[in-house]
Amino acid sequence: MTNDYPRWHVPIRVEDVPDAGLHLEFVADEAARAGIAALAGVREVARLEVATDVSRRGSGLHASGRMSATVGQTCVVTLEPLETQIEEAFEVTFAPSPEPGAADAAATADEPPEPMVDGVADIGAVATEYLLLGIDPYPRKPGAVFAAPVRAPSDGGAFAALARLKLPNGDKA
Repeated sequence: MTNDYPRWHVPIRVEDVPDAGLHLEFVADEAARAGIAALAGVREVARLEVATDVSRRGSGLHASGRMSATVGQTCVVTLEPLETQIEEAFEVTFAPSPEPGAADAAATADEPPEPMVDGVADIGAVATEYLLLGIDPYPRKPGAVFAAPVRAPSDGGAFAALARLKLPNGDKA
């Protein structure tokens, strides 16, 4: 994400997560939702909630849960406003940033872990990414169908008009 938009930060410190794990629920405030809406190019993000279970994994964290949101969009067919419900499950591992020059075993994994900064994992950033990926770029109202406009019979178009032009010496153009 760019720095031009407010971000939704939900920091979780490793030391705040007990060995048995932790269940957390978050709701994005109005400022965070407005920033995400601007970033996503939608009318509004009316609701953004996360429920997650966080556990320790080595020196990092593992989070699994669900992001749910209500997004205000515009139908690409009728141009009328519509509300879209988005539900996305996520599972992500956070790991401390490797020291420069250190071998990074995670780099060879299918999906590398999300970086932690100073022992902090940002669940809000992950939820925002899943929301952005879940937004339909071409939303349609139920039953909306695009029909090509009916065209009147053509008189041949611009090239036919050019063909009918005559040069001053009587030759056709």
